[in-house]
Amino acid sequence: MKRRLNVGLVGGGGGAFIVNPHQKAVFFDGTRRITCAALHPNPEIAMKEAENWAYPIKGYASYDQMFEEESKKPVGERVDYFLIVTPNSVHYDPAIKALEKGFPVFCEKPLTITEDEAKDLVDICDEKNIPFCTAHTYLGHWTSRFARHIITSGLIGDVRWVDAYYRQGWLAERTEDQGCMQAEWRVDPKRAGASCCGGDIGTHALMQLRYVTGLDVKKVLGRLETFVPGRALDDHFFSYCELSNGAKAMVRSTQIAIGRKNDLGLEVNGTIGTLLWSQEEPEYLTILLPNQPDRVYYRNNGIQANDGFLKDLPADLMSEPTIPSGHGEAFHDAFARLHRSFEADVRAYQADSYKKADGSKYATVYDGWYGIHFVSKVVESHNNGNIWVEV
Repeated sequence: MKRRLNVGLVGGGGGAFIVNPHQKAVFFDGTRRITCAALHPNPEIAMKEAENWAYPIKGYASYDQMFEEESKKPVGERVDYFLIVTPNSVHYDPAIKALEKGFPVFCEKPLTITEDEAKDLVDICDEKNIPFCTAHTYLGHWTSRFARHIITSGLIGDVRWVDAYYRQGWLAERTEDQGCMQAEWRVDPKRAGASCCGGDIGTHALMQLRYVTGLDVKKVLGRLETFVPGRALDDHFFSYCELSNGAKAMVRSTQIAIGRKNDLGLEVNGTIGTLLWSQEEPEYLTILLPNQPDRVYYRNNGIQANDGFLKDLPADLMSEPTIPSGHGEAFHDAFARLHRSFEADVRAYQADSYKKADGSKYATVYDGWYGIHFVSKVVESHNNGNIWVEV
């Protein structure tokens, strides 16, 4: 039986939302567990929160202390990877320090608040050949992986146009003035970076586009808007893009669309068909072909190779553990699939057999940098009168 991996938390105290799905995902398979944490920047609060945690963990007063003490323990007792769930401005420092001590890192997105910081993380991961996951959750949906196979196999032809969008409504008023911690730091340039809406959810739309199509953005024409008066950062983000194969795309996001909840979606128009996918209904995707009925593929429901549209199907895609169709996978399962994939690379790293991740299972540190780079180019385009900018 494989030894369970030990996971250390950086952040997560004070009622942070994102730590809850992560910790469920860590425990999901019984092969990983959270053993220690530095939960808050205030040492006294950090220790108190650890004492009151829902299950026994070792509390540390700071992540510096945690990295130092854990690095002195032998493999098997020490942390195997660190999970960073702090606000954007507190991603870089713990990430670079953990990597310097040889620990793999699983970090919330966006990766950092500046390109230079993100590039530092890319460089040290390359130098030390350390696994690093940027937590783009929605790549973990099985249907995202299925969509990637369909498009990169050419089953809808060459990609011509992509509409990648993420629509929310929770910042349609001054939520940051209502005691909402999640809103307060997202609209603060010092803690969120150059963009609120683009950095927070526009990067998800971008990552979904890149992951599913296998294409990159070569040029952008961007615009950022702030609809809520007095807000320092954008709450509406739009970019028109030229892709690496010459196709065009929109990457757009908004947080002021009242009634929209977590509406991440993708439409990919190819030369012989169209693929439709929505995160709010992640159990299926739809294929549109000329002069044929719509094809709706449900996860784990009789999907077979050579069905008149699909050809051969990868064994690893079809063998991915899933619950029966009709028992909905969703957000927590997507997180778990990312941690499961990252676990495999952490174990390979410990066995000196890790090969640089190719981005097919989870977003890498390079993907994290790319998101920051993309947002910076959209901001540059906006600041210079909405001109085309090379990416």
